[in-house]
Amino acid sequence: MGDMTVWLAPVLLLLFLPGSFDIRGPKVMRGPERGSLTVRCRYGPGWKTHRKWWCRGVDWARCKILVITTGSEQEVERDRVSIRDDQRNLTFTVTMEELRRDDEDTYWCGIERTGADPGFQVKVTIDPAPTTASTTTAMSTAPVTPEETRVSPTVTSHHSESRSLLSSVHFLLLLFLEVPLLLTMLSAVLWVNRPQRSSWGTQSQLGHENQ
Repeated sequence: MGDMTVWLAPVLLLLFLPGSFDIRGPKVMRGPERGSLTVRCRYGPGWKTHRKWWCRGVDWARCKILVITTGSEQEVERDRVSIRDDQRNLTFTVTMEELRRDDEDTYWCGIERTGADPGFQVKVTIDPAPTTASTTTAMSTAPVTPEETRVSPTVTSHHSESRSLLSSVHFLLLLFLEVPLLLTMLSAVLWVNRPQRSSWGTQSQLGHENQ
């Protein structure tokens, strides 16, 4: 019993200290690829002037701190991550920009102190951005509608009928204009080439008969 009392004493002391283990945040956050993600963590009044940090990794003891405040409300940026402490509202905000798929991981909201730092685990999930390639493929493989299928045969049939009509008109022109013209020319040629008697030969024949 004495040993248990010795073990519980420091635990109870920590629980009654103002702000002990008092940090909360969202358990799960989702962000779009190439977009941004904002996480807000709250803490107790006992941690107002302590430095706050944001670290990455499932293992709490070995997570990598990405960004940490200076103990003031000044915003701190590092790479694609920024952190800002609002001490009046007892809230600090972490913003991750230009999210990538490999940013999906386990993160921690934490407070720096002497000894073990208090922290809260946040699971971050990244939603993949829609690709333009899949949209283009979907458009190029879209099924042809029945209306589109009927357009081409209709146009082809119309052109075929037009050509047929033109052929008929041309044939009629040949029949009623060119054929009579050819017959006329042929008659003229035959008329010019017909056998003729000379007037001298006719007179000579008449004189011979009179004798």
